[in-house]
Amino acid sequence: MANPPRVLIVEDEPNIRELVSLHLGLEGYACEGVGDGRVALERVEAERFDLLVLDLMIPGIDGLALCRAVRNGRLNQDVPILMLTARREESDKVVGLESGADDYLTKPFGVRELVARSRALLRRPRPSAVAPSQDGDGRQAIRVHGLEVDPARRRVRVDGRAVELTDQEFRLLHLLASNVGIVFSREALLAKIWRGDTFVTVRSVDTLVKRLRRRIEPDPAHPRCLLTVWGVGYKFADM
Repeated sequence: MANPPRVLIVEDEPNIRELVSLHLGLEGYACEGVGDGRVALERVEAERFDLLVLDLMIPGIDGLALCRAVRNGRLNQDVPILMLTARREESDKVVGLESGADDYLTKPFGVRELVARSRALLRRPRPSAVAPSQDGDGRQAIRVHGLEVDPARRRVRVDGRAVELTDQEFRLLHLLASNVGIVFSREALLAKIWRGDTFVTVRSVDTLVKRLRRRIEPDPAHPRCLLTVWGVGYKFADM
């Protein structure tokens, strides 16, 4: 029997932490709860998890800083992150997504929605969980505009400099760079990158593109690679 997905729940309110653990546990997930950001960082640096449920306001290290630390780490840099926040302003949610979270829930939240979003995140394949075959799975590295995208090694270099990307950022970059000059609508990118997840909108595409530009573009305000096609969507710049 396969091992159950491991979930780390980082929440300083014991009642919420226990509620999340209970209902995800009923789904068959192996849950571990902590109430401090520093303790959570120690855990993600020591062991691999399949999902991170992360409260924005936690002691020790706040949720945004912890999210960035996880994305810049090694063992769990591609772990799906579901962020919990009591803040309702759109700007707060965008900051969370730009820090590397994959999805968010606003408190108070419904248990069914928590479980549904967790399931959706756990369905996404993690690139580092797939070992490349001897011939690199037949996936050739892409080199264009000073950018190198190596899907077999899940490696990205910009002008020779290594760049760390989240799972979604990597898949978006690989898709666009593999189809230079082809325009993808936001709806098409939603279907390909989020693979039918219910709780995302076209705004999620804009946020992801913005994050990716910050990673790979010398001047994100004037991108040379990831171009906006106004009224349609996005494309990778022509050769």
